Amino acid sequence: MILSVSRRTDIPAFFPEWFMGRVREGFVLSRNPMNHAQVSRISLSPETIDCVVFWTKNPAPLMPYLDEIGARFPFYFQFTLNAYGPDAESNVPPLGKRLETLRALAEKIGRERIVWRYDPVVMSPTYDETWHIGTFGRLAWEIAPCAGQCVFSFLDFYPKIAKGLRAMAGRVCGEAEMDALAKAFGKAARENGLPIAACAEAGDYSAYGVERGRCVDPELIGRLTGRDIRAAKDKNQRPECGCAESVDVGAYNTCRHGCRYCYANFSAENTAARVARHDDASPLLVGRLEQGDKVTERTAKPRKGNREKPAQGVLFP
Repeated sequence: MILSVSRRTDIPAFFPEWFMGRVREGFVLSRNPMNHAQVSRISLSPETIDCVVFWTKNPAPLMPYLDEIGARFPFYFQFTLNAYGPDAESNVPPLGKRLETLRALAEKIGRERIVWRYDPVVMSPTYDETWHIGTFGRLAWEIAPCAGQCVFSFLDFYPKIAKGLRAMAGRVCGEAEMDALAKAFGKAARENGLPIAACAEAGDYSAYGVERGRCVDPELIGRLTGRDIRAAKDKNQRPECGCAESVDVGAYNTCRHGCRYCYANFSAENTAARVARHDDASPLLVGRLEQGDKVTERTAKPRKGNREKPAQGVLFP
């Protein structure tokens, strides 16, 4: 099983103690976001977990626990690092601090276990094409020594983000803008020796050296672990998504970064109310089990094939 921690919220930034409690107890409960009473019980035994994929804008709170996590199972980070201002991201650490954290993380775990996400690309009068090209180039120069790959994606519109976008005068990219940005991003990545991929995009940017991304990537997991990881495409993601199957343990409306473009939070008020129900001692991220809940054991066999020669520098058993 590949564990996603988490597409729905930033567990490393806001709930590291809760996650470590789950790791130590050996299981986690996760509600189906489409059916509140349906709860999955997910084993966190080393025999079950092939790899953990962390998604975060601030891994610093989780970093003290990485040795303990790594002793149990492999992991890597999808580290989102943009340079938007507080009009777009109101509660992320300053850019300089995030770059410091990235460098410290790379020193601790190695650049091969870090994927830099420039995600999503939002257009506005402030963040126009020229701004993105210049910003991406500067960040690529800073980040290339600390990451094994870059992934970018263009903003997809959902009705639930309309209010937030209006507040920052934001919009999605046009096709010509996407093509121009993909070309510029590919050039900057190539100049800095950084492999680059586009996440869940229909456009073909291979002419610019931009591959189609797989953020939950069995090939990367195989390189990190020295094992052949056999995983099917995740049917629960968008058709353009190339990710392998994974199990997510997060919950929507719990991230406090305050990103205007975020599809995972409906409102600041809703998020605050749900976060107030969080308990580090609970097996659920929000609240506890309720009358009428149906708990089902999530059965998943490890996807490890035959053991191969370990990749150089791999720290996992």
